[in-house]
Amino acid sequence: MTAERSFKNGSTPTVVLVHGAFADGSSWSGVIAELQDSGIPVTAVANPLRGLATDAAYLTGVVAAIDGPVLLVGHSYGGAVITWAGTRPGNVVGLVYVTAFALEAGESLLDVTGHFPGSLLGPALRPAVLRAADGEETVELFLKDERFPAVFAADLPGPFTSVAAAAQRPIAATAFEDSSPDASWKILPSWYVVATADQAIHPAAQRFMARRAGADTIEVDASHAIALSRPAAVADHIRTAATTTTTGAVKHTHPA
Repeated sequence: MTAERSFKNGSTPTVVLVHGAFADGSSWSGVIAELQDSGIPVTAVANPLRGLATDAAYLTGVVAAIDGPVLLVGHSYGGAVITWAGTRPGNVVGLVYVTAFALEAGESLLDVTGHFPGSLLGPALRPAVLRAADGEETVELFLKDERFPAVFAADLPGPFTSVAAAAQRPIAATAFEDSSPDASWKILPSWYVVATADQAIHPAAQRFMARRAGADTIEVDASHAIALSRPAAVADHIRTAATTTTTGAVKHTHPA
């Protein structure tokens, strides 16, 4: 674990947005605009979606190159990535989970979803085999185009969801089985946005993870694509987290 850096009280953190599966950095477009209007520095990374170890290592490198404090924000699978990477660069001051996986050490996405059945995600997945130049095969997962609206973005217009389905980025199937070696929410203050109409991650699972992390939590009536359908609400909670970490007023406890 990397030693923490010291920052001047009042340093505004750079918000680093980490998307999840079946999406890309553009999924944060409305949130980015809201944060920029508030004068908060923000960047959206291109999550590789190749597995937790690979993705966390990439994110760690991105964050370590930022000169100053960082607030990590993860959506969906991106939450698992920030959970692993959170304590490694040394300049992360908080975590924001947006209908995201806040894993315990040794826990995987499948562990969480298995305890909270009812999600529409599993039956909507479409596997595809990717063959690399060396002949090695990797199984990737897409959302079936016809299931994309209901599972991912039921509160967005049809023409948008059809384009989003065609442009979706697949995730390596092994990412669902990878377990996180760390639970950085035990060390860092955390915030959570629960999407109450989410059909990909059951709202009960979201509430469980938020409560376990001792996160400052809000609930919003939105689909899994909450960053696109309700960007102002998401940005407002991120703004709260950024303001809190800027003033140094963080008081973080998590259940024993």
